Amino acid sequence: MKSLRFRLALLLLASVLGVVALAALVSLTMLDRPDRDSFRTTFAEEVRIVAAILREDPAAAERLGITIDAMPTNEPDVFVRDSHGISEALAARGLSIPVRIVGDPQARTRQIAFEIAPGRWAYLPYPGFPPRGLLGFVTYMTVLAIGVAAISIFAATKMTRPLVILDEAVSNVGPDGLPAHVPEDGPAEVRATASALNRLTTRVRDAVESRMRLVAAAGHDLRTPMTRMRLRAEFLPDDERETWLKDLEELDRIADSAIRLVREEVEPQANEPVRLKPLLMEIVGELADLGHTVAPPDPATIDLAVQARPLALKRALRNLMENAAVHGGKARLSLARHGGFAEIRIVDDGSGIPEELLERAFEPFFRVDRGRRKLKPGAGLGMAIAKEIVDQAGGTIAIANRPEGGLEQVIRLPLAAA
Repeated sequence: MKSLRFRLALLLLASVLGVVALAALVSLTMLDRPDRDSFRTTFAEEVRIVAAILREDPAAAERLGITIDAMPTNEPDVFVRDSHGISEALAARGLSIPVRIVGDPQARTRQIAFEIAPGRWAYLPYPGFPPRGLLGFVTYMTVLAIGVAAISIFAATKMTRPLVILDEAVSNVGPDGLPAHVPEDGPAEVRATASALNRLTTRVRDAVESRMRLVAAAGHDLRTPMTRMRLRAEFLPDDERETWLKDLEELDRIADSAIRLVREEVEPQANEPVRLKPLLMEIVGELADLGHTVAPPDPATIDLAVQARPLALKRALRNLMENAAVHGGKARLSLARHGGFAEIRIVDDGSGIPEELLERAFEPFFRVDRGRRKLKPGAGLGMAIAKEIVDQAGGTIAIANRPEGGLEQVIRLPLAAA
């Protein structure tokens, strides 16, 4: 009821009906007051002429289609009344002719009857009954309202269609988190709004890319002082050298992860068909070489191909599987098809993530327990990078704690065209 289309339709309907109602009332007021003297004079003249013709030539009645009958009298379905106005108009001309109005309510017809000879009366058509009060007016306005309402709704829909398209375009957020390009067509106001939104989107995208490149540059620039620090660490005593080298390795992983995250967001590549089963088996083998236990999918599982960037998808799945193996002790994989998507499930037997922190799991540098940094390697960017890659491929990642313990990660990716 609060939509712009409804308000426009209501405004059009009220405007048209208001004007028509006003015009109708004015017409009824002005046209419902005829000149009674002119009206009576006209019919008095008609009676005079017809009476004169019939007195001279009684046979003219048949030729002229005039009914000749006896004097009218009141009957159950017919009423008769004297027309004093027409009689007075005839008297003013020196004629004494009895005139009566004969009406049939059922047929809604009236006749004017006048005497042309003793016992012989002529019958002429007389204007019919006026409309039945407000009923005709109400009926007319009702029919008009229905027609105007239909036209108003159609017009309002056409007028607001560009706004609907604008809303759909703005609501269609792309994988980069920004609205899609809005078509700059329609009325001038809509075009101006669409143009402003497109400019805003471009500026936000440029600002995001600029800041991401700044992060990448900072990560790259860290490599030089880190190299110098690593060289200096070689001259430290053995007990201190190992601690310094571990910290430098962690800094190196953070810088490398930041650079990769920027590349995924700023420099996405085109998608292509990727077979999942061989890819998963390859990652399982690589993680096994690093000492991580990941159970592969059931050998009977059918292979599925998805639309993604091969290297990026491998990096995303590797991050998620390694995360499950490192923090969950052991990871298990399953692969299945659901509609037009391939679904990969990664489950582990770890402690999971507190429910209040699940929504933050994909934030950069997120850690459930900062104290785990000393025990578990990683920069805290693995899941953020994985989500960015999956989003770019048009897929989704969902995580949840399992009732029996551990974390479940569900990755859904669009299937490649057959």
